[in-house]
Amino acid sequence: MYFPARTISLREDLNLIRFMPPRLKAFIQYVVILLVTALLIWYALSRISVSEGHNRWEYILNTWRQADKVWLGIMAVFAITSHILRAMRWKMLMKPAGYKVSLASSFLSLMVGYLVNLVIPRGGEVSRCYNLYKLERTPVDVAFGTVVVERAVDLICLCLLILLAFALEWDKLVGFVQTLEFALPGQRVTIVLPVAGLALLGVLWYLAKRNQRVRNFFRKTWAGLKRGLLSIVTLENKGRFIGFSILIWVMYFLMSWAVIRAFEPTAHLGFKAVTSLFAIGSIAMAAPLPGGTGSYHVLVPQGLSLLYGLVLADAVALTFVFHGWQTLIMVVGGALSLLATAVITRKR
Repeated sequence: MYFPARTISLREDLNLIRFMPPRLKAFIQYVVILLVTALLIWYALSRISVSEGHNRWEYILNTWRQADKVWLGIMAVFAITSHILRAMRWKMLMKPAGYKVSLASSFLSLMVGYLVNLVIPRGGEVSRCYNLYKLERTPVDVAFGTVVVERAVDLICLCLLILLAFALEWDKLVGFVQTLEFALPGQRVTIVLPVAGLALLGVLWYLAKRNQRVRNFFRKTWAGLKRGLLSIVTLENKGRFIGFSILIWVMYFLMSWAVIRAFEPTAHLGFKAVTSLFAIGSIAMAAPLPGGTGSYHVLVPQGLSLLYGLVLADAVALTFVFHGWQTLIMVVGGALSLLATAVITRKR
């Protein structure tokens, strides 16, 4: 039996999207993110050339077996140290906002946030604030304001790192950027993003003007965010905060250095190479994907192969091992922190 196709107008399409349940919207966004991640992982794996009868995952497993486990252990120590330093810095930011939290609560909440980030991109920022609320009863909006400060400082550190990498390896990095097919998609993005931002602000302003409850919500949220954002201005020891920020990124750099030393094909690379690869990896991890999965597996092998002549298959396998080891540390740490939070809150 034949059923004629129903023509849906643009107005009806917009209404369908507008009245779509929030959970359904979140589900669709999550599915899209997973599809993009899976596509990038597939693309990365396709770059490992193996002979007939051999398996790509076996190739990666052999790379893991050949890795120097001592250097991977040293990398894990640097990773945990960076998390402790970050928890100490967050604890500093919470104090001027009017809340004295313990280092244990800050660390547990941070690790829970890392765990959530592996599942929901950028979801860790909110979840760590909520976890801190469960442990210390600190308002989520105030804690989120301090997280915004942290991200701003980290962005500055990342920009400085990229500038340093280009200063050390200008010719190589410029050549690397030019090889990326998606490096310059056109000027349309620069126009669309500001327009979309202004449109969103306009919608929020309209809602706040027409609805008292919405207006009160924005006022309360902004008051909490402002307290968190202004916490850096009223810090008792700004030098210590800057020192923590520098040490955190030094630990990140040492993590990359330790991993590069753990594999024979890259053990000979020096400071300049580690800086360049660290910058590329940091940019890849900033992508809105679960833990940088996919983007990291595509960009870093490209850099290892083009800049330093590594065999592409070895570069991809090395990246899978490094990212997998780093992810395992976050999963174990986050799961234990989640369990510890549950035990502490239940006792209370």
